[in-house]
Amino acid sequence: MATIINMPRLSDTMTEGTVAQWLKKVGDKIEEGDILAEIETDKATMEFESFNEGVLLHIGLEDGETAPVDSLLAIIGEEGEDISGLLGGGSAEPAAEAPKTEEAAPVAEEAPASEEVAIPEGVIVVTMPRLSDTMTDGTVASWLKKVGDKVEEGDILAEIETDKATMEFESFNEGTLLYVGLEEGETAPVDSLLAIIGEAGTDVSAVAANFGKASAPAPKAAPAAEAPKAAAAPAPAKTEAPKASAPTATKKVSAINSENGRIVASPLAKALAEEKGINLAKVVGTGEGGRIVKVDIENYTPATEAAAPAAKAVAAAPAGEISQREEKNSNMRKAIARALDKSQTENVNFTISLDVDMDNAMASRKQINELPDTKVSFNDLVVKASAMALRKHPQINTEWTVEKTIYNEHIAIGVAVAIEDGLVVPVIPFTDTKSLTQIGAEVKDLAIKAKNKKLTPAEMSGSTFTVSNLGMFGVDNFTSIINQPNSAILSVGGIKQKPVVKNGEIVVGNVMNLTLSCDHRTIDGAVGAAFLNTLKQYIENPVTMIA
Repeated sequence: MATIINMPRLSDTMTEGTVAQWLKKVGDKIEEGDILAEIETDKATMEFESFNEGVLLHIGLEDGETAPVDSLLAIIGEEGEDISGLLGGGSAEPAAEAPKTEEAAPVAEEAPASEEVAIPEGVIVVTMPRLSDTMTDGTVASWLKKVGDKVEEGDILAEIETDKATMEFESFNEGTLLYVGLEEGETAPVDSLLAIIGEAGTDVSAVAANFGKASAPAPKAAPAAEAPKAAAAPAPAKTEAPKASAPTATKKVSAINSENGRIVASPLAKALAEEKGINLAKVVGTGEGGRIVKVDIENYTPATEAAAPAAKAVAAAPAGEISQREEKNSNMRKAIARALDKSQTENVNFTISLDVDMDNAMASRKQINELPDTKVSFNDLVVKASAMALRKHPQINTEWTVEKTIYNEHIAIGVAVAIEDGLVVPVIPFTDTKSLTQIGAEVKDLAIKAKNKKLTPAEMSGSTFTVSNLGMFGVDNFTSIINQPNSAILSVGGIKQKPVVKNGEIVVGNVMNLTLSCDHRTIDGAVGAAFLNTLKQYIENPVTMIA
């Protein structure tokens, strides 16, 4: 059964994409997760992976060609399958074949126009966007517009939680928000109905039903005949919409208020509130529609009763009572689980570790940080040293595929950052070409964006090696799981005072443990050990990294 692959939207502002290069050719066997092509967006060149398996039967765009989002990119199916109908080879056959294709969204949209339900002129159907290269579904974190609101091009419609971050989704159209396909907290696959925009008063119940929202048209069935009468008067249309959604909305608000208040806030405001321990229910928003923004959190003075709810919660749970609670897994946690499961089942891992003498590094860092406007962390030293060691040991900077090993001739180090709901890995491109101070500034900027869930897909893509540091949590040593498609990841422990032997005497020294996890398919033990020793030499002699 053939599946149509369309040009994906790989960034929130992407309207068209260019095929930088195909990594598969017609006739190749495709497995789920294989990289089909590199797509150049308005922000970066990103790898586009297949969510299907089969044989690549057709390529719709050659290398270097550009086309709008949702244009035909490729077709995957069974070997020898007839796809002429999907390519416009006949008028009757495509209609019969279209329903069989799971991802043929554009074909499905056009079919109703000639069948039972037509999309009225001026009506725009907005679907769940693909805001990251690995996103398969999204959750509406919050709506910033409500049914009946006027929408301008560039307005933020909603905040969408992807597998990597919560991102603002802006409108590329203008009109009135006529219909909302998902309530706050609801999750749906990419390309599902998100909203409908058009002229105020337009009846879009049939359009909503055609996109599979079976429950939505029911309450609108009776008023449908009256909709044309209300079209001339925008006020009734606006007052009727909240009535239909009120029960659900009220239920959601009361559920949230039972814990920490209704959250109508920007991602940055939420992150700051979490960091400062502020209950958002007690903050008055000054943004659009009462939305809580950054300045509201910065200007907020916590009330003295802030700790009362926690005390009540503790009192409500008598000693010895068995109690449980459930939290829905976020898209990010699901994505982390999938990635780790894949890494553990596919990689053939081994680890090696050694201790690094940090006396010179501590003295050098102190001198560096005495310079004006300079701030370098120990993690920055490790990242810089790793980049230089990778240049001397290219086998570590590789990726495994069944047919070949890919040697990355550029170095892009990902730095693991823990956030509220999981872990993200922002990337420092061309790390080996940057100074310690440049690396320090970039890592700090990316870490702030990560905490505030403001990282773009481009800033989290393309790593060739990863560094994970838990030293700031007092951890001596640990073993990380490899961040695919990398072949290795470095685990960095904290600096501890230990007895060491120097010049034949036992003295107190400052020691840091490094553990390297390697994929044995690309890296042998001796290669990993050589890399780790080179890394050790750079860190113990920071002067060699200053150029």
